Amino acid sequence: MRALRALHDAARATLDPAHYDYVAGGAGEERVLADNERAFDRYRLLPRVLTGAAARDTRVDLPGAPGAAPVVAAPTAFHRLMHEGGERATARAAAAEGAVLVTGAASTTAVADVVAAAHGTAPEAAVWFQLYAHPRAEVTTALVRRAEDAGCTALVLTVDSPVFGRRSRDLRNGFTDLPPGYAAENMRDLPGAPPGALTDIPMSPALSWPDVAAVVRGTPLPVLLKGVLHPADARLAVEHGAAGVIVSNHGGRQSDAVPAAVDCLPAVVAAVAGRVPVLMDGGVRRGSDIAVALALGAAAVGVGRPVMWGLAAEGEAGVRAVLAGLREEYDHTLALCGGRRNTDLTRDMAVREDGTW
Repeated sequence: MRALRALHDAARATLDPAHYDYVAGGAGEERVLADNERAFDRYRLLPRVLTGAAARDTRVDLPGAPGAAPVVAAPTAFHRLMHEGGERATARAAAAEGAVLVTGAASTTAVADVVAAAHGTAPEAAVWFQLYAHPRAEVTTALVRRAEDAGCTALVLTVDSPVFGRRSRDLRNGFTDLPPGYAAENMRDLPGAPPGALTDIPMSPALSWPDVAAVVRGTPLPVLLKGVLHPADARLAVEHGAAGVIVSNHGGRQSDAVPAAVDCLPAVVAAVAGRVPVLMDGGVRRGSDIAVALALGAAAVGVGRPVMWGLAAEGEAGVRAVLAGLREEYDHTLALCGGRRNTDLTRDMAVREDGTW
């Protein structure tokens, strides 16, 4: 997507280098970060002919978000470091484009203010809340209640972060906490917790499947599990009450020794067997990437870094440009594949670059 490259370049020229590196970087030698994008180049789309329509319906029903765009704004941290409009600008843009926003636990704007900004643009806009389960159950409960009270329509429980990834750029830049005047606002005033520092984001290697079940039981909101790569974990997620599974390697920011997310998608889809929707994120940069993911069984895709580049470069308008551009490219690709709706993209239409399945 040419416009996305231009937004990236403009963002890089605008941002403090340490803040740019925080978003752009990955874990270790950044092999997984690079492979997330390269993996899509290993797939081709095998179109059907004489089956299309003059107009296509690309809406999808997701948990707590009926009729959403197939492109979700994935959870990302510290939007106010990108642009003074911060998460409010991102929320307004996503709402205007009919896209679900997953607001991050490490948001520099409180979840209630993010949802208010989205609803100020589109009262029906869906905002999901990214949740890390805290070692202390009362803290997790407090975060869940904040999301419920704010008007979030689903929770996204991130399960691929037992510890922080070793991110070489951040270590080199000494970026270990937010600068003065910024905080992880959702972490303020929690039971027994200090105020909102980067290091307060809870990550626990002791998190287990009973903890997942407790989160599901403790809220009326649907709970999606994010960070699933192994098909056995996808089955366990459904068995423990997950309303959806998000195939993700955390944008290459956790382990530098895992497969590209899209390569894990087919096995997870097979394991879930249609019981709940499967989403994926990691490396989506073109409308054709979205089509590949949907052909491999995803209900929708998430984009993280592209949203941040749009925000840094042009604020709300930049985020809208990213989401609208990807959606329009996807619609064009769907037409070229002979599709009328998302479900017309089927597994037999996604082939490897050598033409094999």
